[in-house]
Amino acid sequence: MKYKLYTTSQKAWDGMYKAMSAAQKSIYLEMYIFLDDTQTTHDFWGLLKAKAKAGLEIVIITDAYGSAALKDESVKEMRLAGVEFIYFSRWFRHTHRKILIIDNKTAFIGGVNIEENIRHWVDLQIRVSGRIVQPLLQSFAYAYKMVGGKKDSILEFSRLPLSQKIKSWITDNFGLSTKRYYLNNYYREKIVAAKTSIQIVTPYLLPPRWLIALFDQAIHRGVSVELIIPADTDIKPINKINYLNSCRLTDLGVKFYLMPRMNHAKIMLIDSEEGIIGSQNMDILSFNLNMEAGVFFRQKDLVNDLNRIIEHWKKESIIFESPGKKLKYWDRLLIMIFKLFYPIF
Repeated sequence: MKYKLYTTSQKAWDGMYKAMSAAQKSIYLEMYIFLDDTQTTHDFWGLLKAKAKAGLEIVIITDAYGSAALKDESVKEMRLAGVEFIYFSRWFRHTHRKILIIDNKTAFIGGVNIEENIRHWVDLQIRVSGRIVQPLLQSFAYAYKMVGGKKDSILEFSRLPLSQKIKSWITDNFGLSTKRYYLNNYYREKIVAAKTSIQIVTPYLLPPRWLIALFDQAIHRGVSVELIIPADTDIKPINKINYLNSCRLTDLGVKFYLMPRMNHAKIMLIDSEEGIIGSQNMDILSFNLNMEAGVFFRQKDLVNDLNRIIEHWKKESIIFESPGKKLKYWDRLLIMIFKLFYPIF
């Protein structure tokens, strides 16, 4: 699998914009947040309209909640240009995926959205080419079918048999019985099988109880469990929850690194041998409700690159120290309240 890693939103935009500009036949985009406010440097909207007018097949799926700031006029202009623009809209479910597929040959997947506010965030996006694009096309086709898409040129990808020789693969949480890799099962299987180390990067720390139990079991087996989270997230109420959960997990033996910058990446690295890069957070929404997707791999050069990135972030971070018994009375009370009303806590 050929690949390239991007470690900030803006760097990922550079790669995505360049790939879109070179597209000859089609551009498929599925994204949680896709806004039209990055025109000063990356005019994705203008580029996609121009490509559609030039005769390329352009399909965009974006989440109705995540992209709620979009103006109706902007969407209307996109559709008039020939773009098939579809909102994903469900009561308690969102498409949290970030997938871009160019000419059915090159794809981007990871944690990067498109909106001006995130331009300077640390994040991780991977560009891939080769056979790995096949299962990504199939996954996109399923999402397209879910939102009512009718083009058989896309729907046919959901019916094509996939090569079993692909060394890397796509995991998602559609829950189809025909799916080879289901997100929850993948995390459970890999954490249970870990022998030496589990390294996770996540911006929001709201792990379900089963995941906390697996961390505890891994530590008792002698496995090192390390998490990298931002010291200050973009969602201020989450900071307190991140802090409280860090206290609880540190007491179990988990080691935390607090990055001084907002880090939106979603990564898991097992035994420095297998990694996953995707859109999934450590929360019940990603594991049970939202549509997510990631690429996992054992490719040595990619694993080594991912390990170097994680080590660089760790050096930049401050090690978290739990106050233990000195946890403030109000924080202990808050944990009790969360346990009563927030079942994953």
